[in-house]
Amino acid sequence: MDRRQHRNAGRTVVAVGIMLGLGAGATGCSGTGAAAEDVKGGGDPVAVLHRAADTLGGAGSSKATTSMEMATGGTRVTIRGQGVYDFRHRLGRLSVVLPEDPAGTFEHQPITELLAPGALFMKNRGAGVPADKWVRVDTATLSDGNLVTGGATDPYAAAEVLRGTRTATYVGRTEVGGTVVRHYRGTADLRSAARHASAENREPLAAAAKGFATAEVPFDAYLDDQGRIRKLRQRFSFVNGRQQTPVAVASTTLLYAYGAPTDVRLPRPSDIYAGRIAEGDHPDDAH
Repeated sequence: MDRRQHRNAGRTVVAVGIMLGLGAGATGCSGTGAAAEDVKGGGDPVAVLHRAADTLGGAGSSKATTSMEMATGGTRVTIRGQGVYDFRHRLGRLSVVLPEDPAGTFEHQPITELLAPGALFMKNRGAGVPADKWVRVDTATLSDGNLVTGGATDPYAAAEVLRGTRTATYVGRTEVGGTVVRHYRGTADLRSAARHASAENREPLAAAAKGFATAEVPFDAYLDDQGRIRKLRQRFSFVNGRQQTPVAVASTTLLYAYGAPTDVRLPRPSDIYAGRIAEGDHPDDAH
């Protein structure tokens, strides 16, 4: 696929996550030790959150569960995902399940998504794509930086959003999945996050800063005593092709079983679909 095809595929891919969901319902580095000490010692919340992404790199890998909630026309829909993520190599694999239609008569098959630096690969994409082929999307061409497009937020990109934390407060201790965590609440700025992000996420986050209705991202972050993210809930304001008013999108990422084995292999070039995406699945064509 050339860059123009990537751009078109990137726009149509919204139908897999956000659009199909809505239709169904209507780099400064710091050591991980320093981050852990700040978390344990109740350090400055903004500084702790700025280092959260670096801490994940030191953790290696984990299992991940995601959910993305949207409300439109008085109806709330949720897209769920589950898989693994390798933070050292920035590779992940998720099985994403879309909501069924309102009558419950049609169940979508799970979409396999592979997350890689600068790219999103999807299998079982539909819209005329052969079942054995993958669709590849250049995440730098997506107006949301792939924070909402695939129906799941890339776990490392979600953590890098925290590099743009402007204000944050420590709420208190609680538990997530049986693990004692510290709960932080704050607001991040996508423009600042893009400036401090890793090289592969700089362009996508900069695109999101321009593409969302606002660059401000309210969040709730839950970190364990090692400074590792256990739960991250972020709220985005997304403008889609169907309506002028922004859609509120809440993305939640759960990370657990740190150190879990991962074997994420990207598709061979011959396995990537190079044809045209069905026009009927373009978000601008869906009314």
